[in-house]
Amino acid sequence: MDTNKRKLLVVDDDPSLLETLADFLGFEGYEVLCASSGEDALVKMRPFQPDLIILDMGMPGMGGKGFLDRITNPDGSTLVPVLVLTARASMAEFFADKQIAGFISKPCDPADLLLEVGRVLFMCAGEGYRGAPPKAARRLVVAEGDAALRGRLLAEFASVGFEAVGVASGPEALEACVTSKPDAVVMRLELEGMSADEVVAMLKRLPVTRGTRAVVYGMDLPEAHLEHVANLTIPASCMLKDLTVNTIIDRTMAVTGGL
Repeated sequence: MDTNKRKLLVVDDDPSLLETLADFLGFEGYEVLCASSGEDALVKMRPFQPDLIILDMGMPGMGGKGFLDRITNPDGSTLVPVLVLTARASMAEFFADKQIAGFISKPCDPADLLLEVGRVLFMCAGEGYRGAPPKAARRLVVAEGDAALRGRLLAEFASVGFEAVGVASGPEALEACVTSKPDAVVMRLELEGMSADEVVAMLKRLPVTRGTRAVVYGMDLPEAHLEHVANLTIPASCMLKDLTVNTIIDRTMAVTGGL
């Protein structure tokens, strides 16, 4: 495989279009990986580390909007430059707070798409996959009562360059944050001894941990208490619905990217 090829992740639910674009862009010298949904793209994005994502917005499931929300940093930038296959005028409000690299109407002429891909890659030269952590390791506390999930999260965070400490309960999470002063704490909403909202509130009271970022997941689980969700004082982008590991990893990378 030519390691000098620019990498494109094409996300669309039309199999024939994916095949056509993969063949066309591959012939033009790009390394192309296809994803048939936003969910599929989230799984493939981090290990592939594309230089550009070509994203269709009208897909079932989370769709292009849901996928884009999940890879958008709090400042509006995206983990990867995104070229959107849609008419911007029809979604102007949605795109207002997102830094999209380009737009092209669908259906599009292959030559026009090729020119736009080249333009975006030139303008974003050197950016590529912005989700990868810098060489200096960032520290995390991971609070998860399920030992298997905790182990998987720790392994995944280690694979992308984090130094992570795993704990099983809310009080342990608070103690670990005080002693290790992490860049962020990643935790399930409902923890033994102290829920995540209580941990966050206590961290904000202590001078040594006041600046600690928090990512909390499990908002939509049956165990979740509505009052705990309501009491969380963190950005909505840091409140994740389920236990999807890739989403947890990518959101944590986005949250700690500016530290």
